[in-house]
Amino acid sequence: MTIAEQVAHSLLEIKAVALRPNEPFTWASGLKSPIYCDNRLTISYPQVRQLICKGLVEVIKTNYPDAEVIAGTATAGIPHAAWVAEALNLPLIYVRSKPKDHGQGKQIEGVLKAGQKVVVIDDLISTGKSVLGAVQAVQKDNAKVVGVAGIFSYQLAAADVNFKQAQIPLQTVTNYSTLIKVAKAENKISDAELAILKDCHL
Repeated sequence: MTIAEQVAHSLLEIKAVALRPNEPFTWASGLKSPIYCDNRLTISYPQVRQLICKGLVEVIKTNYPDAEVIAGTATAGIPHAAWVAEALNLPLIYVRSKPKDHGQGKQIEGVLKAGQKVVVIDDLISTGKSVLGAVQAVQKDNAKVVGVAGIFSYQLAAADVNFKQAQIPLQTVTNYSTLIKVAKAENKISDAELAILKDCHL
């Protein structure tokens, strides 16, 4: 099993991912989807979070080897970013969804120097808009975002468009295609359900 498949298996095992091809979920955006993913559950399972950390470290070493700072998105990206920063022995920062409305009005917490190369970590990529907001905050502080690393991607076409427009590379540990393949291999879905999941995804 690849790390992508192991993480997909783990997400299914701890019920961080639910598949409902015949009764789609309604996301906060109003989008109807056959899948719902809550990666926040992963922080409560040491073996799962260690596996995810290993996957994120591999993604960064392979795709962003010149990273100098690890950034976590508030709130779900922060714990994973902290474990990855520890594993890579790199500085950690985190990025709020918007600047504080008190104190110094900071959006970024931690030490970030101009020109530093940053990898931004998020738990879940749907359209990519929220994590790209964090990317912009880092860029506004005159640092360079070398890429985004995520745990899971829904592989939505909108994300491809948004990351391409932002000219920011995206790599995730696992994704929708891998997940439904693993779900079928483990008999968690039928052939008919797999066909629906393949068809209604993008």
